[in-house]
Amino acid sequence: MVEADVVVYGATSGGVTAAVRAARGGLSVVLLAFGDHIGGMSASGLGTTDVGRAAAVGGLARTFYRQVAAVYQAPDPHWDVEGSVAEEIFETWLAEAGVRVFRRQPLRDVRREFDRLVELRTDDGSRFQATVFVDASYEGDLMAQAGVTYTVGRESSAQYGEPNAGVQHSVNHQFERPVDPYVVPGQPGSGLLPGISPDPYGTVGDGDRRVQAYNFRLHVTTSAKRIPFPRPEGYDPDRYELLRRYIEAGVYELYGRTTRVRGDVFDMNNHGAFSSDHIGANYDWPEADHARREEIFQDHVRYQAGLLHFLANDPRLPAPVRDATREYGLAPSQFADTSHWPHQLYIREARRMVSEHVITQHDATGRVRAPDPVALATYVMDSHNAKRVLRDGEVRNEGNVQHPLTIPLGVSYRSLIPRAGECANLIVASAISASHIAFATVRMEPVFMMLGEAAGAAAGLASTGKVAVQNVDYEELRKELTRAGAILTWPPSV
Repeated sequence: MVEADVVVYGATSGGVTAAVRAARGGLSVVLLAFGDHIGGMSASGLGTTDVGRAAAVGGLARTFYRQVAAVYQAPDPHWDVEGSVAEEIFETWLAEAGVRVFRRQPLRDVRREFDRLVELRTDDGSRFQATVFVDASYEGDLMAQAGVTYTVGRESSAQYGEPNAGVQHSVNHQFERPVDPYVVPGQPGSGLLPGISPDPYGTVGDGDRRVQAYNFRLHVTTSAKRIPFPRPEGYDPDRYELLRRYIEAGVYELYGRTTRVRGDVFDMNNHGAFSSDHIGANYDWPEADHARREEIFQDHVRYQAGLLHFLANDPRLPAPVRDATREYGLAPSQFADTSHWPHQLYIREARRMVSEHVITQHDATGRVRAPDPVALATYVMDSHNAKRVLRDGEVRNEGNVQHPLTIPLGVSYRSLIPRAGECANLIVASAISASHIAFATVRMEPVFMMLGEAAGAAAGLASTGKVAVQNVDYEELRKELTRAGAILTWPPSV
């Protein structure tokens, strides 16, 4: 059995900052990683950081991007970072802070006494006890095991009065030209092409349990040493027939969101109607067990690797498309132990806690202003498509929203802690209490780093003060965060 003042479950970027912040406060800290790597998406291909207003990024998050600038000898801060560089910075932080890191520790179950977590157990039988626990997993797995109230999917517009909630017409990443959706063109009885759901389009504003699509953020390169996009096991070119027809209609847009990270290394993100987002394939992920998640993970690998192999090699495609695709390949400098493929699937959204304060679109418009902010979110509310269906006989993607904030959104401390009575010693740093559409701005990696730091500071106050996380004095927490460079108000000088 391992004992510590604080146990952080989930070695995401927010998990790292939570652990480091608590350890720097003099506490004994354990960080549990699901696999071999740490850093979450910041260290797994998300090389082009979604920042929003740069002046709102403070504390350890600001320090991270300042150190990235030093590595690249670039102006401070520097928002573009290779996965290997990010992971090295995080590893150094953890070692210097004295955080004990345990790898390959998937959560199995927990033990509670009254309203407190006492112990969590992992798949190999290891047991970890702490005064305070932090759930920094993207999925909120520890939160769910602890019995904390949560939700999955999209609220209706009526639930919180949010115009952008629920089913939404997608303007971006939408089919620009008609494509026949049937296996045998013109014959509905032949069935729909792969990737198109028979589900109804739905009514704008209706809620459901769908979550926005996942993908891998690849590091690709134009270097002569690039690794050709591999042919995955189980490759099926028919899986991409809809894309082939779309290209035949005159649209090829694969590299529209492939952005330079350093030199000839690029971050390849989803772009367009049919791209790396595996739309509709992730609905089970938020609440699935490890075995089911592994199936979904591997299906996403096959889908995205197969997509690139298809575009680079299928003889039915125009030669210019194949040639343009083959100008890129996987970057040999990255992810060597996973065949140069990122080790983290981009979990854009999974479970979300429902606590005393649910962040909604009203926080993003300024109608609601939390009196207890621990970080600012400033990026647009960016939610990817949630399904691909037919509407009036045409293929349509549904769910994409890219809506700007009126003002920077202050993330309430109450959105990081369960309701009173649910769990007195758990802080949630990633799967926080926010509606689907509001979470679409909170989910950016710099924000997760800042929320992790706030969770680590609050864990320290709860542990040393022997109080429930709900009773942590906000004014004391605010002072600790601002002394460390956190930006909690806008403009920052206020």
